[in-house]
Amino acid sequence: MDLATKLVELEKRTAQHRELLLTEEAAKTALVMPFIQALGYDVFNPSEVVPEFTADVGIKKGEKVDYAICIDGKISMLVECKPSSITLDLKHASQLFRYFSTTSVRIAVLTNGVDYQFYSDIDQPNKMDEKPFYVFSMEGIKRTDPAILERFSRQSFNIDAIVAEAARLKLQSQIRIEIEKEFASPSDELVRMMIGRVHGGRITASLKEQYQALITSCIDSLIRERVNERLTSALNVANPAPTPPDEGESDDMSEATGIVTTDEEIAGFRIVQAIAARHVDPGRIFIRDSKSYCAVLLDDNNRKPLARLHFNSPTTRYVGTFVDKTETRHLVLALTDIYKLETEIVNRIVALEGTD
Repeated sequence: MDLATKLVELEKRTAQHRELLLTEEAAKTALVMPFIQALGYDVFNPSEVVPEFTADVGIKKGEKVDYAICIDGKISMLVECKPSSITLDLKHASQLFRYFSTTSVRIAVLTNGVDYQFYSDIDQPNKMDEKPFYVFSMEGIKRTDPAILERFSRQSFNIDAIVAEAARLKLQSQIRIEIEKEFASPSDELVRMMIGRVHGGRITASLKEQYQALITSCIDSLIRERVNERLTSALNVANPAPTPPDEGESDDMSEATGIVTTDEEIAGFRIVQAIAARHVDPGRIFIRDSKSYCAVLLDDNNRKPLARLHFNSPTTRYVGTFVDKTETRHLVLALTDIYKLETEIVNRIVALEGTD
């Protein structure tokens, strides 16, 4: 099972159990240890995953970090855990700060089992940065997350490559924050630049106020237009009727133009793949996108649909399941609702396998 599929499994577990995990130990056992294991580390090998790792830090004696992850006898990462009910804050990373000055470790993870904050010493050697270079959440796995997390796995861990990537990710995160600020409330610098380019002449207070409102409106309009470009085909049909698989339909739907597979469709596919992986090799589950829907297929065969993801509508999402050639649509309010369709998906696999 690849890392992406394992993450989807953990996403399901997190959604099911988060409200019950009120203590640090519960979060560690139910969520954090499986995450470490998903990265390829043996959580039952005390020479590889050291629980309650202790090192004397200056006048502080017996300071403990929840886990020290080791590769070939050398500490590669430190992991500090908090209860799932706690919103992570820099004050929760005090032990990690102290350990950076006394060990050779350069990667630290602060987590509550749901959110994971990755820190390094990019700004100053042997001093942990005050801001994480990468943040990952089990409540919203992004398409790019599996590839990034793969760098921290037992098999791929390379500290020089990780630190180099960490610097890039941190800069990217800071730029994104500033762009989001500009989108929400254009700064004086941006407003003055736009007035200079469009209007010229003297800048008055009323002109600044007028342009700030116009810039915000234009940004919102541009974002909506970009989204609508992706949804145009779906918006042309208010509520398309379910269409059974056509045996004469081409097996190469990807040749259609204007098709963009969204992050939500990828996430939905991973959930269906995770459900199917309990019964067939996950490598046999494929995604095939079209203008009307995104198909999840067994053996990359258009005549073997397991599910259809109807995610193109801006307001509603449906997942279609099959009995023979009849598709039944199910409304999903959240992606995790797909797990409720496990019986339908498994029955479909059994039916398809039985017809081979």
